[in-house]
Amino acid sequence: MCGMSDDGGRTAPAGSPPRDVVAGRYRITGRLGRGGMGTVWRAEDELLHRPVAVKELHLGDGESVTHTDKALREARSVARIRHPHVIVVYDVQEQDGRPWIVMELVDGRSLADILAEDGPLEPREAARIGAAVAGALRAAHASEVQHRDVKPANVLIERGTGRVVLTDFGIARVAGSATISETGSFVGSPEYTAPERMSGRAAGPESDLWSLGALLCAAVDGESPFHRDSIGEIVHAVAIDTIRTPEAAAPLLPVVTGLLDRDPSRRMGAAQVQTLLMAYAETGQPPPTQQVPVVPPAPAPDPDPAPYEPRQEPPRDAAPGKPERPEPPSASRPRGRGRRTLAAAAGVLVLALGGGALAAVLVVGHDKGDATAAPPPTTAATTKPTTATTPPTTPPTTPALPTGYERVQDPAGFSVALPAGYVRDAQRDAQGVLRIYYWSPDRAFRFGEREQHPDPRGPYAVLRDQDLAGPKAGSVYPGYRDGVITETTQHGQPAALWQFTYDGFGGDGIPRRTFDLCWTEGGRMYDMWLSAPIEQVERVRTVFDTAVAAFRTH
Repeated sequence: MCGMSDDGGRTAPAGSPPRDVVAGRYRITGRLGRGGMGTVWRAEDELLHRPVAVKELHLGDGESVTHTDKALREARSVARIRHPHVIVVYDVQEQDGRPWIVMELVDGRSLADILAEDGPLEPREAARIGAAVAGALRAAHASEVQHRDVKPANVLIERGTGRVVLTDFGIARVAGSATISETGSFVGSPEYTAPERMSGRAAGPESDLWSLGALLCAAVDGESPFHRDSIGEIVHAVAIDTIRTPEAAAPLLPVVTGLLDRDPSRRMGAAQVQTLLMAYAETGQPPPTQQVPVVPPAPAPDPDPAPYEPRQEPPRDAAPGKPERPEPPSASRPRGRGRRTLAAAAGVLVLALGGGALAAVLVVGHDKGDATAAPPPTTAATTKPTTATTPPTTPPTTPALPTGYERVQDPAGFSVALPAGYVRDAQRDAQGVLRIYYWSPDRAFRFGEREQHPDPRGPYAVLRDQDLAGPKAGSVYPGYRDGVITETTQHGQPAALWQFTYDGFGGDGIPRRTFDLCWTEGGRMYDMWLSAPIEQVERVRTVFDTAVAAFRTH
């Protein structure tokens, strides 16, 4: 079992660090906590002027420089994982013969604290969190990193945005290496540990997925289905006893049972888990027992002179067309608030150290008055895909806009709500298709829209084609990964939502998260998307949801 922080997870009193400045850059400002592996300090990055968490790893008696080297190599491997739901490791330094690991400081509460203070979650919120964790594990496993301690205490929910962050990679295993903390004894949390690891058998990435299944049960019930009064009883429950899932997990049962299979070879994979949970979180339609929809093969070429062409994004530094300012909003335009809500926290500071692991996180409470109203829903449940193109009989009403947004009346014949200050950039591609972009003032966010002739197979098939082509489209989406497609509706018509990550514009190496909605309406197929750096994943989702809800054609 991993060691706990010396104050039970709460912020420890300020102490005296070995040095005031680490690596000539990170100025220590106070101690956050101490665990079995090391001490975590709050610090200020004097080069970039941002708060960070700095972890000083402790070396036990007889541990050598070789052990330190292994720790540094593994920390650097974990730092390679660039995903919106994985804690960000900024730097690894060696000073005074020991490793120091610098990481982001996240403002929020752990899932364990939320369950203890607020009680169990609604199934859709549990699904949203579970989908994010599945995506994080998918990214980690692709980098040959096993987390090995997935549990509520190591999942953080960021205050004000709802961003889910998987932390605590301190006992993670990188293929072919020893772990940072492993010394021959069992490491991890028994209630969330897969049976193959519990019995000492070889364990792979599938073990993390068992832990996710237990976490999903805990999220809706308040505790793991393997919670017992003693270690012996926990071991028996994990390895032998009948697995009884909580009644509250019924909407998630196909996923939970697929994860809590004692045979690792039959366990549901991270990609399918992410797809099913994300679909339920988006639509409220419980996950089916079958696989994701099978897409029929593409039909023979359509004689229409304007077939649907795969979308391609120009590089960020491509020469744009003449920028056009959006039309100013009307003085009578109603305003509202559109950020996602997050359950309020108690006014305490919490350090999510778990077993003294790699990812240290500052957890700060806030008052319930900080919560803001969610934007109007943009999706609804759909039970059967269809390619109907008849517009709805009742035109959708135009929703009120959140504060800070303005309605843009685009010359191409549509209107959309975007944050004030976005600049228009319209271009025609090699096929003559008009692609319309709007850039945020800092050019970090980019909204795109296009209108095409419908594909008879429907929107899901269109986005599925692009998802399958993503890894091969290096010039368009370098480093394409973590793609998930969800069937939904838009304006009463069948639609598909595509989410994915890639490594940025024009080789800049800054990972971005993209949300893309495709649907057919009034005899035309529409595609709109928004992308931004992954550290702003919740902000980009809020902007995207608002834009989708307000999108209208004229």
